[in-house]
Amino acid sequence: MGILYLHILLYKSISNCIFAIQIMSLKNQRTTTSYIQWDTFKSLIGKLERDKEFKFCLLIATGVFTALRISDLLTLKYSDVLDKEILILEEKKTKKTRSIKLNADLQEIIKRIVKAIGVTDYNQLIFVNRFGTKAIDKSYVNVKLKEIFKSYNIKTDGNISSHTFRKTLGRRVMEQHDYSNQYLILLSDLFGHSSIGITKRYLGIREKEIHDVYDSISL
Repeated sequence: MGILYLHILLYKSISNCIFAIQIMSLKNQRTTTSYIQWDTFKSLIGKLERDKEFKFCLLIATGVFTALRISDLLTLKYSDVLDKEILILEEKKTKKTRSIKLNADLQEIIKRIVKAIGVTDYNQLIFVNRFGTKAIDKSYVNVKLKEIFKSYNIKTDGNISSHTFRKTLGRRVMEQHDYSNQYLILLSDLFGHSSIGITKRYLGIREKEIHDVYDSISL
């Protein structure tokens, strides 16, 4: 009787562990940050500018074109980017100094929004809170992004967060260059990853390669 009782307890314990692992796996699947297609990105920033959502239009555009982490984006002042071709900053996470080319399209967006908002103090933070006292909070950014994507009916395969900016640029670069290893190495350096394997997983390229293995098998 005692042995049977122990077996029952052991069975219940194993079942509970399996159930917990399944729940954790489902949670992890839901929290994988997705990228968005380039045409969707272009359409979104155009609509945000049209609808006078200037702050998040500029945040998303700058985030995608520079691939900066959100912690670095939120430190930017207008004087850092307005009429500038090169942005120099020290990354908060790595403490490394980065030189970032601000391409012509991003510069035009910045100029238009600065004019539309009527900015006069170029030394103020770009992404300031509604009280004008400090930068908006990172958690607020993620909440607002989800609201924006829902409002504009943008569908993605995964979660939406500030990582979507970096992933969108990365996927665009790889698609433009036919998933070239040369550009994968450049992106790995740009993202500050320690290996191209990490970059592949970050951009979802590794999963695509594995799926391609299945597709390569035929009767």
